[in-house]
Parts: sequence; structure tokens; C-alpha cells
Amino acid sequence: MKKFRTVFMGTPDFSVPCLAALADKVEIIGVVTQPDKPKGRGQKLLPPPVKKFALAHDMEVYQPLKVKADDFAAKLEEMAPDLIIVVAFGQILSKRILDIPKYGCINVHASLLPRYRGAAPMQWTIINGETKTGVTTMLMDEGLDTGDMLLKREIEITPEMTLEELHDRMMNIGAEVLIDTLEALSEDKLTPQKQDDSLSNYAPMIGKDTGRIDWQKSAADIHNLVRGLNSWPGAYTYLNEGKYKIWRTKVINEDSSKFTAGEIISADKTGIKVATGEGFILITEIQAPNKKKMSAFDYLNGHGLRLPACFK
Repeated sequence: MKKFRTVFMGTPDFSVPCLAALADKVEIIGVVTQPDKPKGRGQKLLPPPVKKFALAHDMEVYQPLKVKADDFAAKLEEMAPDLIIVVAFGQILSKRILDIPKYGCINVHASLLPRYRGAAPMQWTIINGETKTGVTTMLMDEGLDTGDMLLKREIEITPEMTLEELHDRMMNIGAEVLIDTLEALSEDKLTPQKQDDSLSNYAPMIGKDTGRIDWQKSAADIHNLVRGLNSWPGAYTYLNEGKYKIWRTKVINEDSSKFTAGEIISADKTGIKVATGEGFILITEIQAPNKKKMSAFDYLNGHGLRLPACFK
């Protein structure tokens, strides 16, 4: 592989395997990541995962407040990279920056483009009940994930797979697809492919409100919401004005038409059975207000649950 002079842009854990894979494959002349952010009760400034990895491996780190600012764009022009690699960076690049590298800007995107463009493709593929997803590398343009596609790798989404489990698979496969892409680029074997906009949809950013459970929906829809938001921000519901987070569920395909949606039917060692608009959900992992997450069995042992009761 050619030793491309490369600027890497990324921020969260998802980006780190890609940066690690590049370390001995290309010449990394700079790592660009988001500014440190305050976290926890003390609001201590903590570095993003990409920064921690980069500093531990003696890489030059840049943290511009706005990557599109003229002074930083000028800095990138001065660095004159062959490539810019972008993996979950969190800022939009200007045309000025996109035009800098000789071989363009390559993005590693966590979906099978053109499906699920946008900020939260992994979450929405699960929430929407998809059975497959994957990683796509693409040449970036000024649109939102609209650039020409390069390579893809497909991944099965199993019925019980959570966001956290999918994330961990995707970030490692993303690194593999990125290296395959650069090897093909080095050998002049890439054939960029235009995206069919008619096949696209949008995966908007996830917020805490996304997790509110609507018990009128089907058991399958609620199950998908729960696993699509595990581990952040979590699906939630209310009982006696207390907010409960629901972390693990199972679908019970039985007729629920005689019950009110959200009604707790039983609570025993198997879990907490709840009626939905279609079928039942069995809650197997729950987090009560101001408590840690625990199995439904442990929660019931310690707290009990007086019936009748209904989640809202």
C-alpha cells in the first residue's frame, strides 16, 4: 500500500479501530477531533477517545472548535495531505477542505448507503426492525452522506442484538473495510458508484425523548426501540410518576386485545409481562428511578410490584 500522507478526523470510540488500523499503513500527519468536553458531577474536561489514542501513539492532535474556520482550513492546506479520512467526526467539512487532498476525503459510514444517511444509522436500523446493515466507504461531497460509494460490507442484525453489540461489530468491520479501500486505492482498483437518491432515507440524531415507549405500538416495535437504544439513551416509561428505563425485553406473540396497552399482566421470576397494542413484552432487565440497572428477577426480589399497575 502507498504511504498516503493522511489526516484522520474522528471523535468517539467507533473511530478508534480505524485510526489504529491506519497507524502502520499510512503516514498520519495529523489527527483532528472534537474539543474536550466537561463530564460528570465535577464537570471535568475529558478528552474524546480518538485524542487519547492519538496522544498515546505520539500523533499530532488538533481540536478546532469549528473545522470550517478559515484559519484551520489554511492549516490543512499547509499540511497538504494526500488523503483525509473521516470516521464519526461530528462536524461538516467545507468544500474548501474537501478539495484539499489529492485523493479526496474518504468517509467510513455505518450503514449500507444510500440507506440510513445521517447521524444515527445504527440506532435507526435496529429501531426500524432491519435484519441487515453494514459499513460503506465513500468519497465525501458537500451533501450529507451523498458521496460516491466505494466498498461495502454487510452485517446481519439478529432479533436480540442490541445497539451496543452492533456498534462493537461495526467499528471493527469498519476498520477492515477502510484498509481494503485504501489498498484498492493504492492499486488504482476503486470504482466509485453513484448513490440512488430514491433508495435513501434519513437517520436523524437520537435524543433522550426518542426513548419514550408508546405502549399502543406493537410488541415487536417496542422491543426494537429498547434494543436500538441500549446502551444510550435507553428506552423509558413511567409508573406512579417514576421514570423506569427498560434495557432488555422479549416479544410474546399472544393476543393482547383484552388488555389495556401498558398494563402489567404479571411479575414473576421470568420477568415483567406487559400488554402492548399488539402482543406482549416481557421485561427482563429494568432500571428503577435512582437505581442501577438490574434483572427483572432481582428488581422484583428487592422491591416487588403491586398489581394492578400500568406503565404510561
